[in-house]
Amino acid sequence: MSTHHNPSARAVKTVHVIQGEHKISRDPEVCLVTILGSCVAACIRDPVAGIGGMNHFLLPGGDGTKASDAERHGVHQMELLLNALLAQGASRRRLEAKIFGGAKTIAGRADVGSMNADFATNFLRREQIAIVGECLRGNLGRRVQYWPISGRARRSFLDYAQDSNLPVAPVVPTSSGSLELF
Repeated sequence: MSTHHNPSARAVKTVHVIQGEHKISRDPEVCLVTILGSCVAACIRDPVAGIGGMNHFLLPGGDGTKASDAERHGVHQMELLLNALLAQGASRRRLEAKIFGGAKTIAGRADVGSMNADFATNFLRREQIAIVGECLRGNLGRRVQYWPISGRARRSFLDYAQDSNLPVAPVVPTSSGSLELF
């Protein structure tokens, strides 16, 4: 009797990244997971150093708001994630990013999601970090899974009608399901 090892069947270590957080990992079995509405998550890795991470921010930031709110802001979260990666041996010139979120989830309000998406895109371009994948804007929230070592990402749109805890927005029919970025 022979045993066959299936590497895709190994247990995944799920690490949740909530608003105002960033997480990094070198573990190939770690999957970083977050839920986004108007928030944005940047998934950044150095494929040579074998390290990557994810952040989750609520607002673009940089508008002089009080320091106690800093963890909610993109400018702060992007710097924290980059500094954590660089401190663990990542090279700025090899970094690559995938960005998700920025939905307009509540009709009639300011489009914070679009501002977040613009901020993340502009920040990465300014820092000369390659954007190798993105799923931004629209009006549906997303669940994002990111494997920081391989760079694999999976995005699933959220069905607001089935989750009463999420803000309700008019839903425009779109292709639903999952999308994987390799």
